[in-house]
Amino acid sequence: MPVKVLLPTVLQRLTNNEVEVQAEGGTVREVVDDLERRYPGLKERLCDETGRLRRFVNIYVNNEDIRHLANEETPLKEGDEVSVVPSIAGGASPPGAQRE
Repeated sequence: MPVKVLLPTVLQRLTNNEVEVQAEGGTVREVVDDLERRYPGLKERLCDETGRLRRFVNIYVNNEDIRHLANEETPLKEGDEVSVVPSIAGGASPPGAQRE
């Protein structure tokens, strides 16, 4: 069953610059494995050496954070939209904030 996977710019070089790709799987974990078969090297950017999603990788299924669902075991159905969103850190201090 195909699902649509939306990828951030940083990963698109692995997918021939495609923003949106199709993948197969009944869970998020299976979709990540299918993405690795189709686009070698993608999984190591999403998962650590144990196969768990890296802390800085956020995945949403139909705009819902999988951390509030079943994480990598979140079930998927045909037509679902899976979005991969890297965490962003840093930035400027708010006006008037003191720096240490």
